[in-house]
Amino acid sequence: MERRRRKPVRREPPANPPLSAAETVSSIESAGGAGDASGDGAADLRARREEIARLEERALHDAETARLKLADLERREQALADRERNLDSRADELKRQKRVQRRELERLSGLTAAQAKQMLIADVENDARRQAGRVLLEIDEETRSDADRRARNILSIAMGRLAGTHASETTTRLIELPSEEMKGRIIGREGRNIRAIESLTGVDLIIDETPNAVVVSSFDGVRREIARLMLERLIADGRIQPATIEEAYEKAKAEVEATLVAEGERAELEAGVHGIDPALLEVLGRLRFRTSYGQNVLDHLVESAKIAGSIAAELGVSVETARRATLLHDLGKAVSHEVEGSHAQVGASMARRKGESEAVAHAIEAHHNEVQPKTVEAVIVQIADAVSGARPGARGEALEHYVTRLRDLEEVAGRHPGVEKV
Repeated sequence: MERRRRKPVRREPPANPPLSAAETVSSIESAGGAGDASGDGAADLRARREEIARLEERALHDAETARLKLADLERREQALADRERNLDSRADELKRQKRVQRRELERLSGLTAAQAKQMLIADVENDARRQAGRVLLEIDEETRSDADRRARNILSIAMGRLAGTHASETTTRLIELPSEEMKGRIIGREGRNIRAIESLTGVDLIIDETPNAVVVSSFDGVRREIARLMLERLIADGRIQPATIEEAYEKAKAEVEATLVAEGERAELEAGVHGIDPALLEVLGRLRFRTSYGQNVLDHLVESAKIAGSIAAELGVSVETARRATLLHDLGKAVSHEVEGSHAQVGASMARRKGESEAVAHAIEAHHNEVQPKTVEAVIVQIADAVSGARPGARGEALEHYVTRLRDLEEVAGRHPGVEKV
């Protein structure tokens, strides 16, 4: 293919640059000297002159505006300088007045500035102490309230964990008979059998119109248990006479003594305690047949020991010491009628003799505040004892007062010469 030839581009000469005002005037004058070529040239000349006049007028206006602004700035600068000098003067005057005022205050108060400052600091400190005291009282009240709430919570947890069944002990025991004819055999000829039974056991046999039954009555639980076992043996054997009565009594007494140790071991196991001296366990077992305000003492001790263990665990103290001391805290009640002193002191003395720790012995002797409690465990024993005794239906005042009167009467009767048993 034949290549097409590109046409050359024709370049136009650059346009004339715009003229300045002086060049424009010079151009106009040159054009005037040469004469007007035509009417169009004269019109263009007039237009250029008018434009130049407008430019000159605008330049003069701008120059005047700049001059006015400069004058205004100079006035402002002068005003600021005057104000600064005035402020410096007033500051010096205020300082002078302050010195005069301070000297006058010192003269009127009789105190120097340093002394007044110390008094002010003291006042501020006293005010701060008063405010701090009020805050501390509020904190103390809140702490006490919180402590009471936590204590109630701990006690409720301890009591809630224990759900035992309890039977109220009485002073009588019903013995069932195979027939009504057995009542006569128990009474014996001219009442010799019943007199022998009552003399050996120290109980009262009540033979009334209740069909096929007799009642064993005694405030002493051990005596009542021995009489029950003895009667059951005699009824099973069928031979009821003074010789067999005495033999059955000895066997029943030995069986009850063995039962005391077994009951002590059972209580030790249920309370979660171990290593108690066998002699203490035998004394502890006696409380199985002892009541306090109608509440079985051994059941009360086991219950209290469980409560004490729960409280000790919540408080983070020795659970073993709390349980052990609580289980043994009423130990003295088993022998208090034989030894002088309160049951708390007697129990603590027995515990010390049998190798119990001082912490346990102290908690025992302090559980009725006869000795001031010095350990947390001693206070826990008091709390657990109170919680168990305060349980609804746990205790009855009337029965305990009745038993106390019977014991007093027995002691009075026993003082008479020739009286061996009452």
